Amino acid sequence: MLVKTFGCATHGINATTITVEVNVDQGIQFAMVGLPDNAVKESHQRIEAALVNIGYKFPRKKITINMAPADIRKEGSSYDLTIAIGILAASEQLLVEDLDRYMIMGELSLDGGLQPITGALPIAIEARGKGFKGFILPKENAREAAIVNDLEVYGVENLSDVINFLEGSLKLEPVIIDTREEFYTHLNEYEFDFADVKGQENIKRSLEIAAAGGHNVILIGPPGAGKTMLAKRIPSILPPLNLHEALETTKIHSVAGKMGRNASLISVRPFRSPHHTISDVALVGGGGNPQPGEISLAHNGVLFLDELPEFKRTVLEVLRQPLEDRIVTISRAKTSVTYPASFMLVASMNPCPCGYYNHPEKDCVCGPGVVQKYLNKISGPLLDRIDIHVEVVPVPFRELSSHRTSEKSEAVRERVVNARQIQEERFKESKGVYCNAQMSSKQLRQICHITEEGQALLKNAMDKLSLSARAYDRILKVARTIADLAESPDIKTEHLAEAIHYRSLDRETWGG
Repeated sequence: MLVKTFGCATHGINATTITVEVNVDQGIQFAMVGLPDNAVKESHQRIEAALVNIGYKFPRKKITINMAPADIRKEGSSYDLTIAIGILAASEQLLVEDLDRYMIMGELSLDGGLQPITGALPIAIEARGKGFKGFILPKENAREAAIVNDLEVYGVENLSDVINFLEGSLKLEPVIIDTREEFYTHLNEYEFDFADVKGQENIKRSLEIAAAGGHNVILIGPPGAGKTMLAKRIPSILPPLNLHEALETTKIHSVAGKMGRNASLISVRPFRSPHHTISDVALVGGGGNPQPGEISLAHNGVLFLDELPEFKRTVLEVLRQPLEDRIVTISRAKTSVTYPASFMLVASMNPCPCGYYNHPEKDCVCGPGVVQKYLNKISGPLLDRIDIHVEVVPVPFRELSSHRTSEKSEAVRERVVNARQIQEERFKESKGVYCNAQMSSKQLRQICHITEEGQALLKNAMDKLSLSARAYDRILKVARTIADLAESPDIKTEHLAEAIHYRSLDRETWGG
């Protein structure tokens, strides 16, 4: 007897419907075709043990399983449940007429229990798009899949419940999530707040500018100055995610298996902080079946690289193209996958190997030329893509012990959101440009007009401070953001002066 069940294969952040055809005939053989990988082939043993342990028989006949379309490689253990239900129906142990109305996915334990799967959200979107009535999957993934409206999502704990539900002897209630309520309830939940940071008002100001314009930023300072503490609080001042961004971010984390049990919609901006021993593949993404890397997991959020010069040169260089294009394409011999990678890069570093160059109290013990050599670990093209350079100095004791309350992230975020709204209006006709940091050179000339006094200031600064030519565009972009925060239609001289202040590493005199 031939029976068809339906599952899904994920490719990038999208899913493709897989038809699992199970034919049980006379003979003794088990054959699985349709490009299954080893994990899919091993389902034979898991399914056999699970069926026996819940009181069913594994047919001792010729079983042929075809996974169509046959030219797409099937990977992972998520097809266990799809195949098991197909075998039961084909061997007439399960009698059900509307099997083709359900998308079925899940990994089986030997006792018949169901283990969580990856990619539940893209699979649910595909199931709704293909007109399936319902989606049966492990209970731990049900809230994630239930984000999708107009699809009945059934979270089940074991194979017996699936069988009884399909036969009609067990009634399951579909999991219902109010997507908008779920989104808005957790929209402002942040663990860290700028109010926790004592002093460092100038650094907070620079991070506010970075958040308002979407600028990449690097913090340079001695150990213990608060670089990491400040960086962790940046998501709390970024504009809240909109619903489209939240769904896109959730899809990426779902495909990567980073959602956690009983998770639903990601409603706060991600903050990713990989260790400096990370490989280039782990950062960008890759593998036989290309998976998203850290830069895609940071999509619509912050990628924080602590101790930047300690990262391998090859790892840092792979960031250059995603920083410009805001997507990353991973190509392999048989496939090519594109993941979104629109993130804000925040980096921190010590000014030298000992960490005390330019320290107000401690002496640097590094030899001549060592500071510049340390800085040279970061290539010019990468540094060119970082708009704001900030020197962080240690907080004096009087500020650490002060009981004065610092400004909360909520107040800073309000100013950032106002500045972003100005930019959205400015770039509403420009596809793919949403903030000042994304301006092209042509847009820069059209938008960033400065007075003759401003031109004189900028020329004088570039001559006196030995600023490089690449700093010119960056200064104008940052100055435009400062003007937006001040709700000024024009870039004034004071806006330019502040922007020039944020180009420390472009000074030829920096680092000796």
